[in-house]
Amino acid sequence: MAQQFNPQNMNAQNIKKRTSLLVFLKGSTAPLVLYLENPQEDYEELSRLMKSTTPVYIEKETQGPLKKVCFAANQIAAIAMQEEQYV
Repeated sequence: MAQQFNPQNMNAQNIKKRTSLLVFLKGSTAPLVLYLENPQEDYEELSRLMKSTTPVYIEKETQGPLKKVCFAANQIAAIAMQEEQYV
């Protein structure tokens, strides 16, 4: 019988989920991937701010590789929430 691949003896108990906020900026090919404490709240804030006609600058401190980021709300093309698994 074939043995199932299980790197480092991982089991379902070791796998966790986190949600990141993806911010697609106009003229950029890759999104900003933001790991925030409350991504749902930040998603709602950004979706509200991107409707604004005045240039509002947004500064966020994150928990991922990007520690601090600043961008203009009127440069947001799209936002998304992404759920990912990690160990």
